[in-house]
Amino acid sequence: MHLQVPDRRRRAGPRLRLGILGGTFNPPHLAHLVCAQEAHRELSLDRVLLIPAAIPPHKPVEQEPGAEHRLQMCRLAVGDDERFDVSEIELRRDGPSYTVDTLSSLSSQASNEELVLILGGDIAAGLPEWHRPERVLELATVAIAARRGTPRGKVDRALSTLRGSERARFFQMPSIGISSTMVRRRVGAGLPIRYFVPDQVLEYIEREGLYRSDVPVAAASQPAP
Repeated sequence: MHLQVPDRRRRAGPRLRLGILGGTFNPPHLAHLVCAQEAHRELSLDRVLLIPAAIPPHKPVEQEPGAEHRLQMCRLAVGDDERFDVSEIELRRDGPSYTVDTLSSLSSQASNEELVLILGGDIAAGLPEWHRPERVLELATVAIAARRGTPRGKVDRALSTLRGSERARFFQMPSIGISSTMVRRRVGAGLPIRYFVPDQVLEYIEREGLYRSDVPVAAASQPAP
């Protein structure tokens, strides 16, 4: 299934609330899905769209297996869950994957959608350094996952420097100590990753031989900072 935006955008009627969850998803894991689920529930979203980045503007993709692999793992992760979709919009665009460009494209394609950009607290605190951050706030409501590690006051202070930040809101996200870095390290060290990622993603990683490398077991067992 190749999606740009959900087919539901074509329906007439009240504006639909579309959640946008971007990232490298290298690989997608259960914390990503829990975040999408809690945002969907707390923010009354109609759908959450997972968007894997092609070229993240702030850091390279570590142990890049290839964009198509990351896209396919996202599709496997969401499966047939009707609350979620996957878009390749950033993978089909040249250059860095700037969020403002993605939101602009989605807004022009789906005028009946209200866009809600889902961010972790640490990412939201860095929003002022993004490319055209105030335009991001014009195009979407920013929804921030409240969790340990990044104090809410730090996020509030960072966003207060931006016009439009009053529209941002927080939602609760359970603390789940899983990261893509941890998953990759565990695979490289020969440690199991079952229950860290959906079963279909686990099978895909094993079948395609992704993330295999010589990584010390001690490093593989620790969460990424």
